Amino acid sequence: MKPIRLELIDGAILVVYFAFVLGIGFVLKRHMRSSTDFFLSGRLIPTWVAGLAFLSANLGAQEVIGMAASGAKYGIMTSHFYWVGAIPAMVFVAVFMMPFYYGSKARSVPEYLKLRFDEKTRALNAMTFAVMTVFSSGISMYAMALLLNLILGWDFNVSVWLSAIIVLLYISLGGLTSAIYNEVMQFFLIIAGFAPLVFLGLRDVGGWSRLQMRLDEVATAQHFAPGAFSHSWTFIGNAADNPMGVGWLAMLMGLGFVLSFGYWCTDFLVIQRAMAAKSMAAARRTPLVAAVPKMLFPFLVILPGMIAIALTQHQGASGFALPNKPDGSLNYDLVIPLMLRHYFPSGILGLGLTALMASFMSGMAGNVTAFNTVWTYDIYQAYLRPRASDSGLLWMGRAATVVGIVISVGAAYFAAHFNNIMDLLQLVFAFVNAPLFATFLLGMFWRRTTGHGAFVGLLSGILAAAIHHGLTQPMGAQPLVKGGWLGHVLRIYPSEMAQNFWTAIFAWTTCFVVTILISLVTPQKKSNTELSSAHLRRTNDLV
Repeated sequence: MKPIRLELIDGAILVVYFAFVLGIGFVLKRHMRSSTDFFLSGRLIPTWVAGLAFLSANLGAQEVIGMAASGAKYGIMTSHFYWVGAIPAMVFVAVFMMPFYYGSKARSVPEYLKLRFDEKTRALNAMTFAVMTVFSSGISMYAMALLLNLILGWDFNVSVWLSAIIVLLYISLGGLTSAIYNEVMQFFLIIAGFAPLVFLGLRDVGGWSRLQMRLDEVATAQHFAPGAFSHSWTFIGNAADNPMGVGWLAMLMGLGFVLSFGYWCTDFLVIQRAMAAKSMAAARRTPLVAAVPKMLFPFLVILPGMIAIALTQHQGASGFALPNKPDGSLNYDLVIPLMLRHYFPSGILGLGLTALMASFMSGMAGNVTAFNTVWTYDIYQAYLRPRASDSGLLWMGRAATVVGIVISVGAAYFAAHFNNIMDLLQLVFAFVNAPLFATFLLGMFWRRTTGHGAFVGLLSGILAAAIHHGLTQPMGAQPLVKGGWLGHVLRIYPSEMAQNFWTAIFAWTTCFVVTILISLVTPQKKSNTELSSAHLRRTNDLV
């Protein structure tokens, strides 16, 4: 595939964007006087900024590239990741979770677990979360390098390290504040860059009604009933009737409850943005502000994937078609890059590429800022240097940024084994966030939950996810990366996503049950005063 040659205006737009990103870091460097400034923006971020950052932290490559890829692979059912798998959980975290987080004055999610349970529960979550964040950052790096290689012909390795260095610079300089303001800029860039893409794609395919007709042909070609790619609920009664291979129970329990609430309620990547808000009221409003535009994003990121698979089905009619990977499967991750290349002329192409770059940078930066905070507060200060000075914590935060970036580079090469990065991301969430949500639910609403119960339950949930993944495989996959690595396959799922949903369900259920059982046979070592401190609600700030 021949790379395109950028015109002067396209290159200029990209250069201005990179200069602006780095400029924000340099401007904010003089305000990074303490570890609180670096890791939590001094808790001075306005509500609307925190809200857009809360949303944009989730709009990295996983969202833009992954959701478009899922739109092509699974059709309109991908919209459930928003209206079932995001909005209810975002409202829940605003109403119920933020008073716990913000009121306890915890600096991170693992630190909150220490206040509510004990040190070992904090340590387990800190380590698993650190692994998850560098994996997620690596996914963003992989997607960006893939884009630069395809569109501009840049070497994949050079692209990975270039993106790593840019993110390293502006996070090291401006900390979380630099990431937040870049995320706000990214929000507007994505709208400006992708809205024209949806318009041009729909016009090319002949409008919505014509798109539905073509998607019916896609469905029948894959041995599904007409409408399987364009109806979100009609074919969910039986897992075998839809391309995602997910029935209503797996959708509502796996995505709508476990994965959704597990991510939005416990993932420090997004919670960190709300914790940086200037007051309790601002922190509670942050997820609600983010939920409004979140409802509209399926039209920007899923529709391009549906258009791409419809055009691929009629290869040659418009000159657009998704390429195949070496194993013969379609490379769904290339939906957005190829559509930008196909539809955008000079000038608009530069804007579209900049929107993609912004999403990749934001995804990497969001995960790296979460990683350096958890590493510094919950591992370094907690276990290695308990008496570290504030300046020492600030130095360690910058050093952790470097380490996190380097590990993320390795994760970028691992991500190349998946033809849809959203599949990989949901698998990581199933291992980490799903059991953690069970721990949080019991910890918040059942005072009898003990530290021993929380630790053993969380560990059991992670092990249950590993066992389920090791004994199952998606259809057509080879053992190892996508499951079956325990040597015996008990079940074949129709898709990677179906396997992910059930992995999450097993992880959550195991953690929930084991936590209750262990808590019933172990003493509660936290006093009522300590529990009240962990559950502190500053009611005067709630209005």
